[in-house]
Amino acid sequence: MIRRSMTKRAAIVTATAIVAVGTVGTVAATAGTDAPKKPGKKEIAGLFNGWNAALRTGDADAVADRYAKDAVLLPTVSNKVRTDRAGIVDYFQHFLEKKPVGKKVRTIINVLDSNSAIDTGVYEFTLTDPDTGAQRVVEARYTYEYEKRGGQWKIVNHHSSAMPEG
Repeated sequence: MIRRSMTKRAAIVTATAIVAVGTVGTVAATAGTDAPKKPGKKEIAGLFNGWNAALRTGDADAVADRYAKDAVLLPTVSNKVRTDRAGIVDYFQHFLEKKPVGKKVRTIINVLDSNSAIDTGVYEFTLTDPDTGAQRVVEARYTYEYEKRGGQWKIVNHHSSAMPEG
């Protein structure tokens, strides 16, 4: 009788071990599926389109909303580095007077992880002189560094400079 009891116990222990191993295997197989998914390059490229659309509103605050609170802006047509929202709004108030229309010429996107990416390349802006209506095209190099904050993509660093050989 003692022998059967030991056999039953061994069977129960073995069955419990098999269930435990199966559960651990299932957990291990699904580990990481809840981790945030890395964005695609197309999603990151689309962030410029949102920024460019904000320019077309003519509202400097709408453009500044695309930037993180601690963003740095090294702008195309100003020598002043902007490191806070007030500075970014000030820059765009003046820049938007020129009715800028941006277009990417070349883009290189590097997705760093699920919450950060860099978009760099060359774009051009058609700018309109507010006094004369004359238009000119400015070609510039750019870098946008994006971070996902509070579930939204924000620009944390934006550098833009006119092409030196242009």
